[in-house]
Amino acid sequence: MIAIEIREPGEPDVLVPVERPMPVPAAGEVLIRVAAAGVNRPDVFQRRGRYAPPPGASDIPGLEVSGVIEALGPDVAGWRAGDAVCALVTGGGYAAYCVAPAPQCLPVPRGMDTVTAAAIPETFFTVWTNVFERGRLAQGESLLVHGGSSGIGTTAIQLAKARGSRVFATAGSAEKCAACERLGAERAINYRDADFVAVVRELTGGRGVDVVLDMVGADYFSRNVEVLAVEGRLVEIATLHGVKAEVNIQAIMARRLTITGSTLRPRPIADKAAIADQLRRHVWPLLESGVVKPIVHATFPLRDAAEAHRMMESSVHVGKLLLLV
Repeated sequence: MIAIEIREPGEPDVLVPVERPMPVPAAGEVLIRVAAAGVNRPDVFQRRGRYAPPPGASDIPGLEVSGVIEALGPDVAGWRAGDAVCALVTGGGYAAYCVAPAPQCLPVPRGMDTVTAAAIPETFFTVWTNVFERGRLAQGESLLVHGGSSGIGTTAIQLAKARGSRVFATAGSAEKCAACERLGAERAINYRDADFVAVVRELTGGRGVDVVLDMVGADYFSRNVEVLAVEGRLVEIATLHGVKAEVNIQAIMARRLTITGSTLRPRPIADKAAIADQLRRHVWPLLESGVVKPIVHATFPLRDAAEAHRMMESSVHVGKLLLLV
């Protein structure tokens, strides 16, 4: 089969098409004939040599795919060959065929084409577990999403709005801010020309927000603490601008704040299966009704993975980038 290999750590040109043996599904796994694979920021870090695959995972990049089940490994129940699915994987997505743990597969939502479904798993798994499980965002509460125009951001805005929350976002241009507001953000703040803490506090009457979803890291840490309301929760999911920060511990104590975070890729299959079950019950109806939808900015042929990475690193996109097999 055709797959995309990282020849060596480096710039996008190190992503090269190669011939690889077709993977064989082990017990509890399915083999998916891939229609499309999502491109995500962790793929870029892996390409640069900064994010090694977990033990036992494929060295081929790619954390989410959609397609049709080609074959079942032993001990798989609930799926049949020919089923259209999307799946979260720990690697191997940039390929014509990919194996996935059966519990990490979900049916392509009714009314959605198989290619578009490739834009679901990584962002929807991440947003559900971090915003609604760790962050405990509830109906009537407020959320601030940093990177609102990213795949994660566009997903978080829509899900929080659909579930009855007030949503604010940050983004890096007027166009991206407008896109966030079209998706349901009450106000998107251009972080290049406004202070998000001041704007959010003004919009909330000085109260602040209940939850912040952050992927910036150190540069925003103290300001995220400042923008939280009493009993607020800060959820860290990435550290694009640094991993170490100082924090005013007394502010945390005085406002009874919670600081948490998580990574998804290394978590055990049982954890991801539990998230998949929650998505199927609570989010799939929103996807199938069209209330929430994955936002696809552009698609590329699989062989042009390097071009997709260049666009990812340029940050001009709104939503997801997909590779088509």
